Amino acid sequence: METDLASGTLLQLAPGVNRLIAPNPGMMTGPGTNTYILGEKEVAVIDPGPAIDGHIDLICELAPGPIKWILVTHTHPDHSPAVAALAERTGAERLGRPAPDGQHQDKTFEPDRVLANGEIFRTAEFKLEVIHTPGHASNHLCYFNDEIGWLFTGDHIISGSTVVIDPPDGNMSDYLDSLERLMNKILAVIAPGHGDPMDSPYEAIDWIIKHRLEREAKVIAALEENPNSTSAELVPHAYNDVDERLYELAERSLLAHLLKLENDGRAAQDGDRWSLSMTVGI
Repeated sequence: METDLASGTLLQLAPGVNRLIAPNPGMMTGPGTNTYILGEKEVAVIDPGPAIDGHIDLICELAPGPIKWILVTHTHPDHSPAVAALAERTGAERLGRPAPDGQHQDKTFEPDRVLANGEIFRTAEFKLEVIHTPGHASNHLCYFNDEIGWLFTGDHIISGSTVVIDPPDGNMSDYLDSLERLMNKILAVIAPGHGDPMDSPYEAIDWIIKHRLEREAKVIAALEENPNSTSAELVPHAYNDVDERLYELAERSLLAHLLKLENDGRAAQDGDRWSLSMTVGI
């Protein structure tokens, strides 16, 4: 589903589903963070984005009704820092999960209500199922409106690219498991945290899973050819299809693959050096 990806304009994607893109384009954010504004008489906002005053002003100005709830998918700095100011202006209830320890986490997000996996968030106009989807972030949540089949995925699934899995909070095993669980839902559209809505949801999820498993195979091949290597030394071999300027980011996902292989009993580390496990293939 191709749309106008300019920031600053409220776009109706479906009845009761509007999107406002934050003005934070970049290599990691694409056109910017998607802020979803749900409902008409009483409004829920998903991921108000970074703490940019102009964007917060527009959320308040363009919301079709009073903002009663703010839902967060995860606490990375392009998704949740605007919550505090938006809640202060509107009195809205803040929902999500607290920031875990580690870098690149928004510690300013303090939910009024911590959401549990499988919980149903209801308003007079719609309901959302809360789905805990760790992998990109340990506290990551997706929100599923089963009445229209729309899944709001934050950074679990984005349009046009894959996401970085950055240990220790990012976990490749959890990520793949979370993707597999979403295949059991009756999906019509994926509404990602960045980019256009995706109206072939199962194809999109299947592509990500296949891509990750293909990358895992390349990591195994790199380990076979280059035993006792650091993750940085393995990047040019396992990510030889990626621009060298992205190698630092690629190393984070490569490490996530290595940790998954270790958990699977297929790789072992000695200090910061990695080799295939002696039991691999048995």
